[in-house]
Amino acid sequence: MILFLDFDGVLHPDSVFLGRSGPVLRSDGQLFMWAGLLEAELAPFPDVRIVLSTSWVRQLGFARAKKQLPASLQARVVGSTWHSSMGKDWADSVWWDQATRHSQILKYAARSSISNWLALDDDVEGWPSSDRDKLIANIPEEGISNMETLVEFRAKLTLARL
Repeated sequence: MILFLDFDGVLHPDSVFLGRSGPVLRSDGQLFMWAGLLEAELAPFPDVRIVLSTSWVRQLGFARAKKQLPASLQARVVGSTWHSSMGKDWADSVWWDQATRHSQILKYAARSSISNWLALDDDVEGWPSSDRDKLIANIPEEGISNMETLVEFRAKLTLARL
């Protein structure tokens, strides 16, 4: 089971901007303030692996983006939808910039032969009804801290395990 994980609007509010020293949250709270909630929800599901589907990987690189997560989540990370070779190919970069998050995830899933997956994301644009059951849509200001989001995530994790 793969969980495609966005950061902004999921693990903290979506009001994050890249500053001179790195990402900065421009709202109340702190970066990754809800990561503990994700750790707790994933604890009963040790087989769930994470693929980063966040723009942080493109901006900071895979290793630096992964390192922002708590150690227990880092240990689950197996890849990202963006990889450094995409930056070397102009066509890949252009495609990435224009693709929906859903399209980016589908490309990774096809390349890796993954069919059992879920996505935690606040970007719902372009999600077709055929894959809507795989998306746990987050409210950008509340992320995974929203109780309805947590309940939906827990239910979909349990169902995917069956």
